[in-house]
Amino acid sequence: MWISKAVSLSRAAEREGASTDMGVTTIGGGSASVMTRGEQRDLEIFSPAGLVWQPRAGDTVLVVKGGVGCQEQCVVAADTAACAPEGFAPGELFLYSCGGASIYLRGDGSIHVRGPVALEGDLSVHGTISLVGKVDIQGTLIINGEPYRPCRC
Repeated sequence: MWISKAVSLSRAAEREGASTDMGVTTIGGGSASVMTRGEQRDLEIFSPAGLVWQPRAGDTVLVVKGGVGCQEQCVVAADTAACAPEGFAPGELFLYSCGGASIYLRGDGSIHVRGPVALEGDLSVHGTISLVGKVDIQGTLIINGEPYRPCRC
């Protein structure tokens, strides 16, 4: 009698508990399909606040299951270890896109940005600026508070 009661309580805990599973995204996007023990369709995607992310087909992802019978499921993370830059160290952050753009916050305090950069709004720089390549200025160039006028001597 006590054995059947213990088994029954154990099964009830499993039905109402939460669990995780690794899977491969079969259909990417905002409501992904993931192959775990079977294909799960239309899973919601959750990300940390301030970050919007959608898995691509073929990504290895972490699926969290909860609710009664673990029927409620969502994707919360992807396996990104293979995308880490060479020399990636604990405490560093690497943000990247499938198009090749990236922002690398390094442990030494430096920031490495890769890809075309477009800024909207004001930019204030304190420190040394080193430019390599072509510089194209659209608009007025102000130097020490005065509009730049090239000398046509």
